This record gives sequence, C-alpha cells and structure tokens, in this order.
Amino acid sequence: MEIPKSHPRYESLKQRHLLLDGIRDGYVTEAGLIAHGRGEAFDYIFKERTLPEAYNAEKAGVALLLLSQNPVISVNGNVAALVSKEIVELAKIINTKIEVNLFYRTPEREKMIERILKNNGAEKVYGIGKKIKIHGLKSNRGYVDPEGIYKADTVLVSLEDGDRTEALISMKKNVIAIDLNPFSRTSQKADITIVDNISRAIPNMIKIANDLKDTKKYILKRIINEFNNKANLDKTMRRIRFNI
Repeated sequence: MEIPKSHPRYESLKQRHLLLDGIRDGYVTEAGLIAHGRGEAFDYIFKERTLPEAYNAEKAGVALLLLSQNPVISVNGNVAALVSKEIVELAKIINTKIEVNLFYRTPEREKMIERILKNNGAEKVYGIGKKIKIHGLKSNRGYVDPEGIYKADTVLVSLEDGDRTEALISMKKNVIAIDLNPFSRTSQKADITIVDNISRAIPNMIKIANDLKDTKKYILKRIINEFNNKANLDKTMRRIRFNI
C-alpha cells in the first residue's frame, strides 16, 4: 500500500507498514508490533516530536559512544525494519560494532537481520552463530557475542528491555536506551535514556555524531557530566502530567 506523503500521519503509517513487511518476511515478531504500539501511544502524548529532553539525551549518548573504547549497538527485528540503514551510518561515524540480539531468537531471524544490515552497508554483524551467556539473564537476550556485547563497555539498546539493561549494568557496562516509555524499567535503569521514537532518534544522533566526532575528549566528558538522567526523565514525565 502506498501512503500519500500529504497524509497527516504519514511517518507513523510508514513505520507500521515497514513493521508489517518485516512480519511477512519473518524477522519481525507479532510481539514486536505490540511493543511498537505501546511506544506509539507515548509518541502521541509527545505530539510525535523530539522533545528538548530527548535531544539532550541523544547528545549525551553520542558523546558517551564517542568516548567508549568498545561500544556496541544492539539491533532487534523492529530496529532492523525501521532504521537499519541509519544504524549502519551511525555505527560507521562512531566506529562501533553492531550486534543482533533477539528475545524470540532463531538462527533464521538472526541471518535475515544480518543480511538486511549488510545490504545497508554493514561490513560485519555480531551476534550470529557462536554466543556466550551473560550472568543473571535467563531469556534468549542473555546469549551475546563474545566479541560484541560481552566485551562492550557501552551498549546502545532500543525499545523496552529492562531485564537486559539491569544485567548489562550489573556487568559494569554503560547502557544508553532508546525507549518512548519513560516509566519502563529500561528507562529508569539505563545510564542515559532517550525518550524518542527511534525513527527520529537515530537520524538525530547521526547529525550530532557528525558535529561531535572531532571534538576534544574533555568537551565530550563535559557533555556527559552535565547530563543528569533522572532529572531529564523527571522533566519528560512532567510533560505527560501537564500535557506540555
């Protein structure tokens, strides 16, 4: 179905159809549609825009990724459907690894997502084949690449993923989360929480990364030190309470 660009909800409808295509191809799950719908409800409240608080978190997240020695971007089916090209672009700017990490994990889904990422320019995709189990996480998300998330110092995760966020933090890793639900365990536990639609957040982060990639380390550290995740989330939740 072709959606006219004049439609007032063009971007939202386009995202839905990308996910439906992913369902038909087999790399997005039905549960992924539920997760997207839950996030979309919050996006309505935020008037489908990047809030100033979200942009501040995106900037802090990029600064942290640039300062990290071994950063990894975690990709699931929804992320592959919505922003695979942008994920690859961001990874190249920041020089970070990309790893497929799935709750409903099958070798077929892994390989399909790997193929999508490589078709969009990724040279290597981690999380395919050999894996190691991280402590404290019983779900399939606990199986990670020994050269990817397992060794990472900073991990960018997308959508609600609270148990894995807690497990990664217990391993002394920095966690940057993209999650439209500021009340979720992911949002509350992450070091930097970006409350934004991933289809806006990743393009924003690409622009920020291009602006900051040659910035001196002390300036990047200042950006991170001046960012307070709890205060930022409190401001976001205040917007929900007072509809601002």
